[in-house]
Amino acid sequence: MDRMLRNFAGSPMGELSSLQALELARVYLKNAINMEDYGILLVLCYNTEVSLSQAKKTTNDHTLKERIARAYIDLSELLHRRGRVVEAKKIYQKAQGLK
Repeated sequence: MDRMLRNFAGSPMGELSSLQALELARVYLKNAINMEDYGILLVLCYNTEVSLSQAKKTTNDHTLKERIARAYIDLSELLHRRGRVVEAKKIYQKAQGLK
């Protein structure tokens, strides 16, 4: 059982579909919004961005790209509220690039 769990836990994000990567990003973002610990918040924001990058790499679906752009905007707004203005602007530009 332990070996099976290690194999599962070590699986790369690249095997997720765009929709799965977007859903994972939403999970990270939801947790980041409610996180009080600043260090953990930054890790969750980073993981959100990585998941969104994966999602946008593997889709040509216009509706899904709009959802990914919305998630980037939500991440940007969270970063801005937490004082990470430079990062917020970069993330917002990624959202604009999808529109």
